[in-house]
Amino acid sequence: MTPTTATNSVAIQAAQQFTPLELETRPTVDTAAAAHYLHLAQQTLRIYACRESGPLHPRRINGRLHWATADIRKLLGVG
Repeated sequence: MTPTTATNSVAIQAAQQFTPLELETRPTVDTAAAAHYLHLAQQTLRIYACRESGPLHPRRINGRLHWATADIRKLLGVG
């Protein structure tokens, strides 16, 4: 397997672990899922939270960041 094929394989597996945004029923999602939906690095979302900047603001639940699914849909224009 070539390095490109291995990288593509990892990307495909990562994409398969998340529910499509249109089918997501949870009111909030964790940072990994939000980053996946927004096509951003997880660290970018953590910086948004730390600096209280960016297009989304997280909720802190038991010391962890959660991002409102409705806000993600609104930002992406998904019904």
